[in-house]
Amino acid sequence: MRYPVACVALLAAAASLNAAEKKLPIEQTSNELIDISATVLLDKDQIKQELGSDVGDIVVVRVTVRPVSEKPIQLSLDNFLLVSAKDGQRSEPYAPTQLAGSATLVVTQGGPKGTEVRRGPSWGGIAGIAGGGVGNAGAAPSTEAKVESKRDDHTDPLLAVLQAKVLPEKEIKESTSGLLYFQVVGKVKSKDLELHYKGPAGRLALRFRP
Repeated sequence: MRYPVACVALLAAAASLNAAEKKLPIEQTSNELIDISATVLLDKDQIKQELGSDVGDIVVVRVTVRPVSEKPIQLSLDNFLLVSAKDGQRSEPYAPTQLAGSATLVVTQGGPKGTEVRRGPSWGGIAGIAGGGVGNAGAAPSTEAKVESKRDDHTDPLLAVLQAKVLPEKEIKESTSGLLYFQVVGKVKSKDLELHYKGPAGRLALRFRP
């Protein structure tokens, strides 16, 4: 069936409008209970400057959460999820003690087969199992993530920094800021990343500026 040129133009415009409406807001989103703003650090030099140490393949998200009603909001790291719209990778935030301290998980990149051990972050097709289980990679066959336990009897200065800067897990009544630490497998660009919130204040999501 053929449509008049004017109808084709209107259909194209409607499709373009729908596509635009589906795009997530950039670096800020809100509802009747909460306002969330965030920026992402991908450059290793920037992250090292922020934390004072090299933490490997980690993406750092600086987030500010502000209640917009009189109802306090309970914050938890488990409320957040980092998603790559490019390849479907998904990751939950690391707790500071998972990146530094007396029992640290050390992640390294390897060959064509992917295996991984970790608590929470789970990137596309790689199943992380709590308590040190092993998962086989499916959707990321080009990456291998080897994780080994590293114990250190000395106080790790990085741990203090990570704990001081992480987004606090507590009930808040006013604007609160902090960092979220996510594992990254492979190269990602800021324009491909989305930060999702799911918690007592509902569900929200935002994307980052290119």
